[in-house]
Amino acid sequence: MPQRALITGVTGQDGSYLAEHLIDEGYDVHGTIRTTTQDLAETRIGDIIKGDDPALSVHVTDLGDSASLMRLISEIRPHEIYNLGAQSHVRASFDQPIHTGDITGVGAVRLLEAIRQVDPEIRFYQASSSEMFGSSPPPQDENTHFHPRSPYAVAKVFAFWSTINYREAYGIHASNGILFNHESPRRGKEFVTRKITSTIPLLVTGEQEELRLGNLDARRDWGHARDYVKAMHAMLQMEQPADIVVGTGEAHSVRDFLDAAFNVVGLNWQDYVVVDQQFFRPAEVDYLCADITKARETIGWEPETVFTQLVEEMVLADMTAHGLEV
Repeated sequence: MPQRALITGVTGQDGSYLAEHLIDEGYDVHGTIRTTTQDLAETRIGDIIKGDDPALSVHVTDLGDSASLMRLISEIRPHEIYNLGAQSHVRASFDQPIHTGDITGVGAVRLLEAIRQVDPEIRFYQASSSEMFGSSPPPQDENTHFHPRSPYAVAKVFAFWSTINYREAYGIHASNGILFNHESPRRGKEFVTRKITSTIPLLVTGEQEELRLGNLDARRDWGHARDYVKAMHAMLQMEQPADIVVGTGEAHSVRDFLDAAFNVVGLNWQDYVVVDQQFFRPAEVDYLCADITKARETIGWEPETVFTQLVEEMVLADMTAHGLEV
């Protein structure tokens, strides 16, 4: 019998890449969505739910509903659960702090409690975030002090320590992947990287005249989500659970990203970008950069995609989607 995996938030960027990776590894893959009103064929998982025998089985549930999570896990009996579902937009978390805390933070506990009651042998991966480090100076590793600077980051810290608590209290194989920023052509357009790359075609055609952004000096460690989901899977194959930082070890500013993105189409971003205070966070995170020594030594993981390749892939995908060639 193949290994069975359950992925929460399967229609997201990470969920879709992880589902594809696990299918390639021979898994029986299941994923959760929040509502039946979605046209799944139009989502990131459209290609793997086609036909009479789709590679991915989709289930309707919600990280805010303990009963439905318990019922689903009892029915599927997965060997592995990857918790990628969340209210994941940092800026939006300031406007929705209670919802963010409930879904991003307490949602992880609902899953862990379901595992404890249904089958403590299920292995659990918690999608933790570099945002938890907040204002702690770089480089950040597994021993760096957390100083969260948003409701999203606070919720992720709660989920992080809850994962460790269930590991230590009940012996559950529960691990935290502390992932630094990871992008792709599948990134939501509300995130700054994709906002930039999806706007470039509109600037090229003249459909839009400017691009309004917030803090251009923020520095992030940007990698490709396609690479990072391999680290998630590798963590649940370890004999002993652990908490591991996943990143590239390189930091770039939003200005750097603009330089690389606009260079692909031969434009000067300074002719189009307007700094708008409404896009600044109430509390900023200035500089995140990973120390991935532990990832190299424990799971043998290294990023495969460099920064300029990532940016070019994103720009070209958005240009192509707009019917444009470079």
